[in-house]
Amino acid sequence: MKLIREEINDCEYIVEDKGDGAKKHLIRGIFMQANIKNRNGRVYPQEVLEKEVNRYRKEFIDRKRAFGELGHPDGPTVNLERVSHLITRLEPDNKGNYIGEAKITDTPYGKIVKSLIDEGAQLGVSSRGMGTLENKGGTNYVKSDFYLATAADIVADPSAPQAFVNGVMEGKEWIWDNGLLKEKEVSEIQEQIERETRERNARANANAFENFMQKLTKR
Repeated sequence: MKLIREEINDCEYIVEDKGDGAKKHLIRGIFMQANIKNRNGRVYPQEVLEKEVNRYRKEFIDRKRAFGELGHPDGPTVNLERVSHLITRLEPDNKGNYIGEAKITDTPYGKIVKSLIDEGAQLGVSSRGMGTLENKGGTNYVKSDFYLATAADIVADPSAPQAFVNGVMEGKEWIWDNGLLKEKEVSEIQEQIERETRERNARANANAFENFMQKLTKR
């Protein structure tokens, strides 16, 4: 099973006045889509997504533990230290979309999201799950073993972590966090990795040969 992420940008961020001077921040919009080929070339069949959303709603949303994180988690487990919102609703419409709503929490990462919203930042949401894929005619279909970890993480660039890793190895230029890795710098990093690997292998071979010779002299 592979970690599967899907980005949706068609969401709105809502700020409501609670009347006591405090603000209530919400995310509302399409969180997931069935029977449509997304930008990653994947299709979630309606029966697969419906079954898993029903389970997710029953086990997580109804029990008020459907958390999402800020950023790009590298696995299917939700890290409570990074929680930024609580998903409160995930319902199908008649177009194959699953409309979600989430409340931004007053956690450290939730406060970051609130500040970004107040400053007018444009953020997206990204679902996160585990599953296997079946390729049919150049399109990857998500199979029935799909497991939804969270319906929505809040992200600025949903492809950044994977792109950064691939970019380093391919010598491309990528922005990561607050730094800028230019192509020359990436190339130097790659050369350093390869050089250190060669040196490490050479030392290992030398040690193995030395041990072999010592055994021969003892016979």
